[in-house]
Amino acid sequence: MYESFYNLHAKPFQLSPDAKFFYNSRGHKRAMSYLRYGITQGEGFIVILGGIGTGKTTMVQALFDQLTDEGVIATKLVTTHLEADDLLRLVATSFGLSDDGASKAALLKNLEAFFIEKSREGKRVLLVVDEVQNIPVKSLEELRMLSNFQIGGTALLQIFLLGQSEFIQTLQADGLEQLRQRIIASHYLKALERDEVKGYIEHRLTSVGWQNDPSFDETAYDEINTYTSGVPRKINTLCDRLMLFGYLEEIHEFDANVVKMVTSELQGEVGCVQQEDLVLPRQETKVSQKLVEIEQRLCAVEEKAGGLEERLTSQRSLLARLWPLSRGS
Repeated sequence: MYESFYNLHAKPFQLSPDAKFFYNSRGHKRAMSYLRYGITQGEGFIVILGGIGTGKTTMVQALFDQLTDEGVIATKLVTTHLEADDLLRLVATSFGLSDDGASKAALLKNLEAFFIEKSREGKRVLLVVDEVQNIPVKSLEELRMLSNFQIGGTALLQIFLLGQSEFIQTLQADGLEQLRQRIIASHYLKALERDEVKGYIEHRLTSVGWQNDPSFDETAYDEINTYTSGVPRKINTLCDRLMLFGYLEEIHEFDANVVKMVTSELQGEVGCVQQEDLVLPRQETKVSQKLVEIEQRLCAVEEKAGGLEERLTSQRSLLARLWPLSRGS
């Protein structure tokens, strides 16, 4: 909608991850270096954690784009509380293998055969597990077992674990000592600094043909940084609405006042949703009570109707008996 108004060839602040928008901030650059280091090592675990919306998924997509010509077979899992056997099946299917209801032993055998085949072809295999904070301890131990596959002393599988800070507590579990020992590098992604917020916004705008229209003054960047705390996903949400607001109001210069008008709208919308969340359960209770009352009334009507039907049937029977007598007289 606002793209043509500002002469952009695409939306710069879409929420879905896209590698072309990857911004190499100081934190992301360090995290990417650890991932690249892990690939060169070809063994062990690399752990990258960070808050919600800090750009972990976009970074991995950017990494995958770089790996296309490096002989690396890579796949990514987004997990949601998968048990050990289900996780193995998901790993197998993600690498294009069929499970066909196979047993755990058969799955492991098929995966090992696949890893060996790729190794003989001179290729490395990379498994990236996103949202790792959701994985049960037993499933994590299964991942460690997968990392045991070797040929000639060389590991056949490299594993990257991405997730939120809750995973730090999971790692402290008694049964994960061997996994902890196999982590060769880890990094925690923090929110962007104030100067990086400006760089991030301009990077995304430039990626879609921005020619300083609209312009952002320093007070606008300050206000965006304050409202979003430097979290990339929050920046995307705010700036997308800011661009829409600018289009509707035909604004070509953004300052703190314009940003505040948009943040006020966003806060108002959140407030409305929260109020609806509080009111709706009460309304649903009243509706449920009303439905019960109506159902009770319908039952009473049905009982009365049933009684009337019985009386009507009796009257018809009596009339049928009397009708021949009246004709005979």
